[in-house]
Amino acid sequence: MTIFSSISSWLEVVLQPIAAPLTICYLFVLAVLVIYGLHRYWLVFLYHRHARGALTPRPLNPGAVDETSLPAITVQLPMYNEKQVARRVIEAAANFDYPHDLLQIQVLDDSTDDSAEVARLACEQLRQPGGPAIEYIHRDNRDGFKAGALQEGLQTATGEMIAVFDADFVPAPPTLRLVASYFNDDSVGMVQVRWGHLNRFSSLLTRIQAILLDGHFVIEHTARNRAGRWFNFNGTAGVWRRTCIEDAGGWQHDTLTEDMDLSYRAQLKGWKFVYDPSIVCDAELPPHVTDFKSQQHRWTKGSIQTAIKLLPTIMTSDASLATKIEAWFHLTSPIVYPFVVLLSLLFFPAFFVNIYPVESGTAIGWLFGLTLFGLATASAGTFYVVSQIEQHKSGLRTILQLPSLMALGIGISINNSRAVLEALLGIRSPFVRTQKYGTSSAEPAVRRTSKRLQRIAPGLIELTLGCLMLLCITLSFSQEHSLVSIPFLALFAAGYLSVGWGTLYRALGTR
Repeated sequence: MTIFSSISSWLEVVLQPIAAPLTICYLFVLAVLVIYGLHRYWLVFLYHRHARGALTPRPLNPGAVDETSLPAITVQLPMYNEKQVARRVIEAAANFDYPHDLLQIQVLDDSTDDSAEVARLACEQLRQPGGPAIEYIHRDNRDGFKAGALQEGLQTATGEMIAVFDADFVPAPPTLRLVASYFNDDSVGMVQVRWGHLNRFSSLLTRIQAILLDGHFVIEHTARNRAGRWFNFNGTAGVWRRTCIEDAGGWQHDTLTEDMDLSYRAQLKGWKFVYDPSIVCDAELPPHVTDFKSQQHRWTKGSIQTAIKLLPTIMTSDASLATKIEAWFHLTSPIVYPFVVLLSLLFFPAFFVNIYPVESGTAIGWLFGLTLFGLATASAGTFYVVSQIEQHKSGLRTILQLPSLMALGIGISINNSRAVLEALLGIRSPFVRTQKYGTSSAEPAVRRTSKRLQRIAPGLIELTLGCLMLLCITLSFSQEHSLVSIPFLALFAAGYLSVGWGTLYRALGTR
């Protein structure tokens, strides 16, 4: 008997007593993934049912708007150590095609490095007679992080409307005039526009990120808004009615997604939100996997924090049942990440004890597997392919990119699972900004050597899980009925190994 056979026999003996609990765990994981997979299909259905519907409220024709009836707008540009992009976004704000006497620009700078001087100098140079008022506000602390900066800016804001653009965004000159036309309806509290991508084609990573965001902005936002469900301001590239912010309780920083938190509080108060996908604001995508993971961690943790904070109120509000159900799925959607990790860990024992509810390799087993594939896996592919086709992009090219997209989603599951668990356990963490490069990835982030192990550990965990998937692929060749699982195991292996290597490479390559 070979050593491999001995180990296999030993594992069968060790794992057999817990076969039943493993089976229950496996079925529970599948049930969760199927439910959230079905919800993706539902969003695609809602999108097609309402995509061609007219926006409500309808905007006025911007060209027919009397300039004397335009609202005063304060543009807030929150930034923190944004040397590479600070001047660009300030210049974009100064170039808005909007009456200068109705436009105020606030640069809300919490920088602690020489970025502050870059932003201050840009404000001084762009502040011209007859031009828009440009106010530079620098805080010596980061109390409340971005939410604190936005709230403090309101103290000196002069506009009836408050536009927010992050430092890596480059809004087009007509943006404010187009958005302002919606506020002729006094019930409208916020208007969100679609994100475009400045560096979409820089790398495979940015291409995949663009598709992921397109799914959110093309399908999710449109489906929810046109179907009368609630949706969220995305933290940037949107305009608020100031009274809406104040009525909802202002910017609060007890979650990492202050934008989502305020959005749901405002809609609970009865304010209407509008999403116009025809207005696009371009932005920079994180060019490195570590920056992408940092962004995803913040969004994931903040979403669960908002769910914990507001779902009880939402569920007992007088909102419609459909609105409540959609809010539940929206706010809790990151919960799938821990289940993806758990599914990964269940692959290995499945080679030694039967944890499947049906016998593998049989007709019923095949039917069971294909059904799960259609409900839990193919739903994501459908969701993202439709988002690209609706933008007149190649559906075939998107299909060819789906393996990379799915691998990336799997690869960040450990990172995002940690975010979910931190939120559920009430572990607080600071608002970590996403590194900006001005569409250039040449400049590395500077980090302290003392934190090297902390930066390396996530990559090592991801690489370890990737190696476990490679072991499972090897085991698949020894069991004929397991050969069908090889493509799925390859996706998991590719995801964990690529994200783990990218994390380790950046950690070892920065100071």
